[in-house]
Amino acid sequence: MAHFSEALRLSGKDYLREWRISGSFIVALAAVLGPMMVLFGLKFGVIGGMVVELVQDPRNREVLSLGNGHYNLQWIEKMGQRPDVAFVVPRTRRIAADIQLSNKGSSRIVNVELVPSGPGDPLLQGIGNTPTGADQIVLSELAAEKLMVKTGDTIDGSISRMFRGKAERQHLDLKIIVVAPAAVFNREGAFVSVELLQAVEDFRDGRKVPSLGWDGTESGGERVYPGFRLYAKTIYDVAGLQKDLTAQGLQVRTRADDIAVVQDMDRNLTLVFWVIAVIGLAGFALSLGASLLANVDRKRRELSVLRLVGFHTGDIVLFPVVQSILTGLVGWLLASGIFFGVSFAINKMFADQLEVGQSVCRLLPEHFIVALVLTITAAVIAAMLGGLSASRIEPSEGLREI
Repeated sequence: MAHFSEALRLSGKDYLREWRISGSFIVALAAVLGPMMVLFGLKFGVIGGMVVELVQDPRNREVLSLGNGHYNLQWIEKMGQRPDVAFVVPRTRRIAADIQLSNKGSSRIVNVELVPSGPGDPLLQGIGNTPTGADQIVLSELAAEKLMVKTGDTIDGSISRMFRGKAERQHLDLKIIVVAPAAVFNREGAFVSVELLQAVEDFRDGRKVPSLGWDGTESGGERVYPGFRLYAKTIYDVAGLQKDLTAQGLQVRTRADDIAVVQDMDRNLTLVFWVIAVIGLAGFALSLGASLLANVDRKRRELSVLRLVGFHTGDIVLFPVVQSILTGLVGWLLASGIFFGVSFAINKMFADQLEVGQSVCRLLPEHFIVALVLTITAAVIAAMLGGLSASRIEPSEGLREI
C-alpha cells in the first residue's frame, strides 16, 4: 500500500515537472473536446428546444376529425380507454355550437364558439378548473376583453331557434370559472361541458331539454355525434393514432408530419455528433497512447530503478494511467471553460430572437458528466499502451545503467 501511494505521488510530481509536455496533451484534448461540446450544445439547444416545444404544446397532440361522421357514446368511451389517448370528448355540429354572451357592464353582445371540454382537457391544464355542468364556462381572453368580465363573474348566455313557426329564445346564467389566455384559444370562444353543448344543440333542433326546463319534442334513439376532440398521450403516439383511425375509414388531420421532421433531424444530428465524437476521441486516445508509450520508453531507466527498490508491476503501470487521468480531467475542465465562453457568445448573439429562458447553445449537468466519463475512459484506454510497456520493464535494466 505504501508503494501504491508513493507511485501516485511520484507520477503526479513527474507530470507537473514536465509541465510543457503535460500542457500540450491537455491543450490537444481541449481542442478536440471543446468544439464537440459546442456542437452538441447547439444540437441540444436548437433541436432539443424544438422537441420540448412539440412535447409541451398540446395542440401538437391533437387529432382533428374532418367532415361529419357518426360516432356513438360507446365509440367515444372505447377510444378514451386506449393507452395512447390522453383525452377525448364528443363534438356536436359546429353550426349549432355557438352562443350569444352579454354582460351588464358592457353594451356589446358577443357571439362565441362553444368548445366541448371536461376533466383532463390538455388545453386547460395549468390554468384552473375545467367546466362541469351546464352553468360553467372557461371564457377566452378575447371574448372576456370585449365583454369586460373576469374570472368569477356571471354572464348571460342566450340561444334562439324557430320552433313551430315561432321565434324562441332561452337565457341561462353562466359562471366564468377561469379566463383562458390567448395562447390557449385566440378566438372568441368558450370551453363548456358536453352537457351544455348537447343542450344547445337539442334546443336548436327543437328537442326538449328537461334539465334546463326547455320545451320541445321528445328525442328518440341513440345520440350520434358528428365529430370529436381527441389528444394523444404523447407526440410519439400521434402517428399511430392517425394510422388506426384512417384504417377505420375516418378522415383525420394531425401534425404527425411536423413531428416526424423534428424527430428525423434529432436522430440524424445525434448520429452525426456521435460519429464526430468517436473519431475525435479515438484520434486523441491514439495520440495520447503513443505519447505515453514514448514517455515510458524515455524513462525506462528511472522506472526500472523503482522496480529495483521494491515497486511492483502494478505500481509501475500506475505512472501512465495516473498521468492520462490527469490529462483527461484537466482537459475536460479546459474544454468546459471553452464551451461556456463560446455558448455565452452564441446565446448573446441570438438573444433578440429568443424568448425568456431559451438558449441556442446549452448543455445539462448530466451532459458534462457524460463528457467527463467518456474522456477519462478514452484516456485510460490510451494509457494501456504505456502501461503495457511499463509492465515489461525489468529491475535488471536499472542495474545495467548504473
